[in-house]
Amino acid sequence: MGYLYWEDVPTRWNDNDCYGHMNNVVHYAMMDTAVNSWMIREAGFDPIRGDAIGMCVASSCQYLAEAAYPDVIRVGLRVGKLGNSSVKWEIGLHKGETLIAEGEFTHVFVDRTSRRPVPIAGALRDAMQKLVVA
Repeated sequence: MGYLYWEDVPTRWNDNDCYGHMNNVVHYAMMDTAVNSWMIREAGFDPIRGDAIGMCVASSCQYLAEAAYPDVIRVGLRVGKLGNSSVKWEIGLHKGETLIAEGEFTHVFVDRTSRRPVPIAGALRDAMQKLVVA
C-alpha cells in the first residue's frame, strides 16, 4: 500500500448510479476531498484567503473493483513527486482490504491573482515532504 495518510469517507445514497455501483465521478470527489482536507488540516493551507491556490492540471483514475452505498471508503494518500511549484498526489481507494481504485492528481500552486506559478514553501512544503514516498 505505502500510503502515509488515511481518511475514511462514507458513501452516500446518491453516490450509486443506475448500474447499482458508485459512479466514477464520486471516486474523483473522494480523492479531491482527501487531498484538500489533508492540506487544510495537516499543512495549514487556506484555500479561501491564502496568497496561493492549488490548481489541478492533471488527473487520472484506474478503476479496479466496485463499491456502492453504504460502503465506507478508506482513502490513502501519498506524494509521488514534489517539485518547486507542483505536487503529484497518489491516492488509493479501498473497500475493506480491497483496492477499488488508484488515482493521481497533479496540483500546480499559483498566485491567487496573477495565476502564475509560485513555489510551494513553508509549512505546506514541510508537511508535503512527510508524505513523499521513495
